[in-house]
Amino acid sequence: MLVAFTFLALASFVLASDPSPLQDFCVAINEPKDAVFVNGKFCKDPKLATADDFFLKGLNVPGNTSNQLGSMVTPANVVQIPGLNTLGISLVRIDYAPYGLNPPHTHPRATEALIVLEGSLYVGFVTSNPENRLFTKVLYEGDAFVFPEGLIHFQFNVGKTPAVAFAGLSSQNPGVITIAKAVFGSNPPISDDVLAKAFQVDKKVVDRLQAQFWMDIN
Repeated sequence: MLVAFTFLALASFVLASDPSPLQDFCVAINEPKDAVFVNGKFCKDPKLATADDFFLKGLNVPGNTSNQLGSMVTPANVVQIPGLNTLGISLVRIDYAPYGLNPPHTHPRATEALIVLEGSLYVGFVTSNPENRLFTKVLYEGDAFVFPEGLIHFQFNVGKTPAVAFAGLSSQNPGVITIAKAVFGSNPPISDDVLAKAFQVDKKVVDRLQAQFWMDIN
């Protein structure tokens, strides 16, 4: 019952922000033969489309949270569901170990609507300059929260038990920028002179942060 409620809620919350489709669907395909290039992906000939192009199984399977952050994101975007191409929507499953964190990050191309299925999450986002206002809330099972497009946001499991959430995103390919990894784990590294001045810390602090292993969970 709750799962059905989840998907109904996501369908209600998410509005497409990608360009509007020009046809009923445009199943993404890597092979350009007999294809049309639209919205960043080659499109399969509609006559060759099947139900499997719009299908993904396995979102009932928990993600592996045995990592330094204690969380894992399982995506369902145009990469996993080719039929999402041009439709302006995708979703993710997020699993959290006790006290697990989905660290501060942004989606450059999407608003996110998140709903908690199990557990309790402390969530929030920060507005743009100059206010940098922080909006936070503790969510429980059945609660929903919206993160506006492009703003830094996070989720932290404040419970002693695992938590699960699903989120809808208003893009077939929302993208993710994890703040700490992007700043201190870039390749090649950003100059420590730049980061030391930007964060007003000693270069040794920057060097130590750049030496950390910055993992991806998204």
